[in-house]
Amino acid sequence: MTKNARFALALGLVLVAAPSVAQDPILTVTGAGSDAEISFTRDDLLDLPQHQVATNTSVTDGTVEFEGFLMRDLLETYPAEGEVVVAAALNDYRIEIPISDFERFDVIGALSMDGAALSPRDKGPVWIVYPRDDHPELQDIRYDTRWVWQLTSLHVQ
Repeated sequence: MTKNARFALALGLVLVAAPSVAQDPILTVTGAGSDAEISFTRDDLLDLPQHQVATNTSVTDGTVEFEGFLMRDLLETYPAEGEVVVAAALNDYRIEIPISDFERFDVIGALSMDGAALSPRDKGPVWIVYPRDDHPELQDIRYDTRWVWQLTSLHVQ
């Protein structure tokens, strides 16, 4: 058996023996006028550039450190264009968020809080987080309603 054949056989055995761990999608993006639907797993979202935001929230105590992807980076992966996204949560909460928010502020889709991965029990697996402490105008109830936790989908329109 040649060296290349042994390598191919060994690689094949490793691939067969390796467990296949498929992740379920945690976030779906759709758009008005587009037939495309893109679903993202946690690993897909972790592959986007990650950013940190340290801020107070209206539902936690003190300053919290969030880490996740910029919402504008996520929307750049989708072909539809629009003025707003309709963000929907696991509990059917829906709200329109101007896309200009994502361009103006470093709004993230948080995947972790204080170093721990977010789960549905603690407002995950994705939580829209605004850099509230960096911009006084974000400390307003209009923006607080846009902090969608347990985010499941975004619809661009």
